[in-house]
Amino acid sequence: MRIRRWIAGLAAGCAVLAGLPAAADPAGTDELRDRLDAVPGLTVLGERPTEPGFRLFDLTYAQPADHRDPAAGAFEQRLTLLHRDLARPTVAYTTGYGLPARASRTEPTRLVDGNQIALEHRFFTPSRPADPDWADLNIWQAATDEHRVIQALRSIYAGRWLTTGASKGGMTAVYHRRYYPRDVDATIAYVAPNDVINDRDRYDEFLATVGDESCRAALTAAQRDALTRRPELLERLTAHAAAEGLTFDRIIGAPDRALEAVVVDAPFAFWQYRGPQDCAAIPAPGASLDELWNFFDETVEFSSYADQGLEAYVPYYYQAGTQLGWPAVSDEPLADLLHHRSIGEPRNLVPRDIDMRFRPGAMAEIAAWVAARGSELMFVNGSADPWSAEPFRLGPGSRDSYDYLVPGGNHGSKIEDLPAAERAEAEATVRRWAGAEQLPARARTALDRDDLLPRTPPLLP
Repeated sequence: MRIRRWIAGLAAGCAVLAGLPAAADPAGTDELRDRLDAVPGLTVLGERPTEPGFRLFDLTYAQPADHRDPAAGAFEQRLTLLHRDLARPTVAYTTGYGLPARASRTEPTRLVDGNQIALEHRFFTPSRPADPDWADLNIWQAATDEHRVIQALRSIYAGRWLTTGASKGGMTAVYHRRYYPRDVDATIAYVAPNDVINDRDRYDEFLATVGDESCRAALTAAQRDALTRRPELLERLTAHAAAEGLTFDRIIGAPDRALEAVVVDAPFAFWQYRGPQDCAAIPAPGASLDELWNFFDETVEFSSYADQGLEAYVPYYYQAGTQLGWPAVSDEPLADLLHHRSIGEPRNLVPRDIDMRFRPGAMAEIAAWVAARGSELMFVNGSADPWSAEPFRLGPGSRDSYDYLVPGGNHGSKIEDLPAAERAEAEATVRRWAGAEQLPARARTALDRDDLLPRTPPLLP
């Protein structure tokens, strides 16, 4: 038995030196599983099959509902661990929303061929206390969730750590660095906006110049055509809702309000998720009802304003309406055809029994920290993405930090989309931060899907 364990240990050591994950030894022990089981507060729910060379675990971590009052309740925060090797760097992927059903490697994880821990954001179900106090959903509480998870897993992964996330996930990663700047070695935030002053937006200015004039005019014409044909579209929406089991009474209030919200959101969502290549798909006035319906459903999705679509994102709308701010986009070109003004404001998208009050200043404080004290930060945005109108901005005190803009990029922009010289610089910086310059890279696998930014409803970062 002693000889068998010595051989197993030798094999594991050789695997580490080769940059390969060590397998469980033939005597039946599993060092990684044993170490995970030994972390206080961490529960291993199970292990799923995945690509060769990786292990995929579903986990939860016990978090206080209120970190300032640990006795006031708790919840289990959902995590996934994509294990590569104990000797590799580790990337904490802050989703900002719920946890993706499919595990995939984010771009930084692929670049450093590292381990990855993905964290569901607090209050996205099921990572929510049984009787939630919504006042506990703020950027400091969420940052402290991430701090505790990272500190707990450092007992297993002792190498360098990076954080990453896209859109609200990127915002979340930056907030964590603000409150716990020494938790990790660097942060790569993709398409992450920072609405510094909520009532002073630049989104209208951006939408007035993005793309070409004919495409922008076609979008406005399609919106006006849809609102003029409101009865036909409303009949179609009502039938669609009945067939799909969708309701509108609990949050937004009525199908007509949902229809109007979808139409108003279309230009923002068009540039966020689509782009110039789809301008020809915009239906001209007089197009068939099917063409009109399909365009707005593909661009915005009518179901996103049903109760079933909104309920999953109530935590985001709550955060937008209390701390993050939201994009105020003018609806003046449609004013004569609208029945419900300001329908897309967060207060109208959160159940009325949840108390909300906007507290200005949180994002300005984050912006000041990035500009004066932020370090090892990388921001990647798309020039055609409306959210890039109000980005995080580096300042005179930012150290070893970088800001990249993908030409023509939308809300799915990544480092690999940058011009060649900038891409090479950014990739080298990420590997330098991770201490992975000399570690062998790994070719793409089926885990390298574009799941860094799951599709979200319109006007959600």
